[in-house]
Amino acid sequence: METYAQVLSYAIPGFVVLIIIEYIASLIMGRSVGNAMDTISSLSSGMTNTLKEILGLAIVIVSYGWMVEHFSLLTIQSEVWLYIVCFVLVDFASYWSHRFNHEINVMWNRHIIHHSSEEFNLSCALRQSISGIVGVYFFLYIPLALIGIPGSIIAVVAPLHLFAQFWYHTRLINRMGLLEHVIVTPSHHRVHHAINPEYIDKNYAAIFIIWDKMFGTFKQEDVDIPPVYGVKKPVLTWNPFLINFQHITSLAKDAWRTKSLSDKVKLWFMPTGWRPKDVAEEYPIEVIEDVYAYAKYKPDVPNGLKIWSGIQLVVVNALMYFMLVQIADIDASGIILYAAFLGSSIFAYTSLMDMDKIAIPAEIVKLVLAYLIFQGYSDWFTLSAILPFGQYIIVGYLGISLCMTFYFTQKFVSSDTKSEAKELSPTS
Repeated sequence: METYAQVLSYAIPGFVVLIIIEYIASLIMGRSVGNAMDTISSLSSGMTNTLKEILGLAIVIVSYGWMVEHFSLLTIQSEVWLYIVCFVLVDFASYWSHRFNHEINVMWNRHIIHHSSEEFNLSCALRQSISGIVGVYFFLYIPLALIGIPGSIIAVVAPLHLFAQFWYHTRLINRMGLLEHVIVTPSHHRVHHAINPEYIDKNYAAIFIIWDKMFGTFKQEDVDIPPVYGVKKPVLTWNPFLINFQHITSLAKDAWRTKSLSDKVKLWFMPTGWRPKDVAEEYPIEVIEDVYAYAKYKPDVPNGLKIWSGIQLVVVNALMYFMLVQIADIDASGIILYAAFLGSSIFAYTSLMDMDKIAIPAEIVKLVLAYLIFQGYSDWFTLSAILPFGQYIIVGYLGISLCMTFYFTQKFVSSDTKSEAKELSPTS
């Protein structure tokens, strides 16, 4: 936990700097790369994933260490070439896990958050899942275990492999010559994130595009077919917690509603989007048919709320960063409590971004958790040692946040706000 937190404490500032550089470059080039609310939602999603990883919220069915112990045919010492072999094999496993996530109904819930943005920029790369709690793809690592690659090497290669997928989430880089034949480029990944009929479910590779060419899932970007981003059934929310569990909630409803006992089981493992016939007829779900006619989710919110949402993002991110650098000095119960506070904070302000009144009870939960932190850790985990009067600044922030939430919900949020937003979309 501490090692991972230390890695993130270096990686997060790097991601933020690159996102800022992309934005500045977009202004210079005169090319839009997104909108403020979508970017805030993406970065907020990244924070929820960080909290999940820090808390270790994952159930491992079969550990890699166990597989090495029982399946390895060789005993290999750590060598430079072994890291290279490991990287290639991890990338191969990533191709298949990624493909399964797209093509199996229940597995799509693990990945929908990453595709939920209707923009395509570096910030959307940080939309990572919190719903993939159970590690189901252990079997893809059997080849690594067979040749005896130590778990210590996996621990180094895996985060490097993940971080190496960040840079190509951009519209500002065009074709890259010979590299297009070897690695995944922005052009390849724009195809992957598109919902155009010509592009959907293509280019699953993470680093080496050769896997898609080998297994028939490669598609070149066509300059005459501009990619349209998002998912076929738009999520219609900026709240990353809601996005993470929308699809599985829909599957559970279908399983409950269908009269066919076989369909109650089958629907989970069918191709993504499959629904029992009786449920599909009685409870139709509209999806985007004409991708060029679809109006993106963009509720009409006051500029003041956009500014306040940005402030919330900065404050909560700063509080999370403090957690990362201080994690060695915080006990387990404190980490859980702090993570719950940060999670409720993200839920509250992203709900407010949706103009949803649930932001008020979420804000109250956040206050209760803050009170518990002050009761158990009076100086907010020794914040004052770094920032004089830090605990009073936290109290001031909490008070302002509560007031702003009440202000925006009472002044601008009506009971019809969400339904009006949904009427703008072809989906329900």
